[in-house]
Amino acid sequence: MISSTDFRTGLTIEIDGNAWQVVEFQHVKPGKGAAFVRTKIKNVETGAVVERTFNPNEKMPPARLDTRKMQFLYEEGGNYTFMDNESYEQMELTKEQLGDTLNYLMENMEVSLQTFKDRIIGVTLPNSVELKVTECEPAVKGNTATGATKNATLETGYVVRVPLFINEGDVLRIDTRTGNYIERA
Repeated sequence: MISSTDFRTGLTIEIDGNAWQVVEFQHVKPGKGAAFVRTKIKNVETGAVVERTFNPNEKMPPARLDTRKMQFLYEEGGNYTFMDNESYEQMELTKEQLGDTLNYLMENMEVSLQTFKDRIIGVTLPNSVELKVTECEPAVKGNTATGATKNATLETGYVVRVPLFINEGDVLRIDTRTGNYIERA
């Protein structure tokens, strides 16, 4: 059990059957009355952030999050099949479970799946991926002095803003955390 006085940023605890991560915490000792711990905690599954105060003697269990390395195999009928790299067990996820991850997901890509009580709560991609440009607007001549950008559609269907010198067929490195263009690969 973890005492509320032992809270640290990034610590994951279990409250009412859900996993919560401590985003901010502050130990408060007012002049009158008992001390308490003021926190901002984030629901790991939904992403909702809540402010909550705890008594200093309050204890809660640590949330046990499991991370498994998986390989994306294929998509069929809106279901995305992943394979565990160690046990070769296959698992299917839906578009809703993957969310924005679909913008960068390519066949045979290695990802990390986080689970809490056998429920999938998140998919972590590599920090950057290399994707090919399938469609790109032509550059407008004389529009280069201002650092202008244009839209480029990548092989996954994701549209990203890129510099004017990028052409169809180029392979780009994209930051999966922000969705921004990094460089030509």
